Amino acid sequence: MKKILVIEDEADVRANIIELLEAEDFHVVGAENGFFGALWAQEYLPDLIICDVRMPELNGYDVLTALRQDVATATIPFIFLTANADRSDMRRGMELGADDYLTKPFSRTELLNAIASRFAKQEVVMQQYNNERERAESLKQKVQELENYASNKASVVPKLNMAMSLVKKLPPGSQRDRCLEILRQVCNEEISTLNNTPALQKLLPAENIDFLQKFNLVSKQ
Repeated sequence: MKKILVIEDEADVRANIIELLEAEDFHVVGAENGFFGALWAQEYLPDLIICDVRMPELNGYDVLTALRQDVATATIPFIFLTANADRSDMRRGMELGADDYLTKPFSRTELLNAIASRFAKQEVVMQQYNNERERAESLKQKVQELENYASNKASVVPKLNMAMSLVKKLPPGSQRDRCLEILRQVCNEEISTLNNTPALQKLLPAENIDFLQKFNLVSKQ
């Protein structure tokens, strides 16, 4: 069940909105002013906030500014209610990060459509985020595989060098020379692969590094 916080200082308006939304199966919490609205937004973390602009204590702009500065509430969809349809007021709200504006009096359909639109947009944004998160996790796995590959290759070379040292202690002969030649070839191949490992970093151009850092999957250098 979606949670909606209604911040409205007019008791009748607040009660009507709450009744309307509860009839639509939303879980609704009401706040009588901006001060309590900001506090309850941080406590309840609603899925959407409907807030009047003109209120005592804190007005709607102050509430929105405070919530956008808090990581926990910064992305909650926010709809302003206002009795003033002045374009400058609407512009100010949008610049502060409001998602929509409803001018009083508004109809039931207008309110529900505005809410549905916000939830639909939020769903798209969350889907995009999840897709990018999955891509980042996949890229991180490739990075780890590359690091493991390089680490394993690095450990092989000393072992081959030790094997060559032991073979050199064998009595001279074609068998010893043959073993040495095979070990040299394998060792040279491993060293060549290890030296070329930095070229594999082409898998990680700057934009991929930035992408992984956005999800805190790699540390910033």
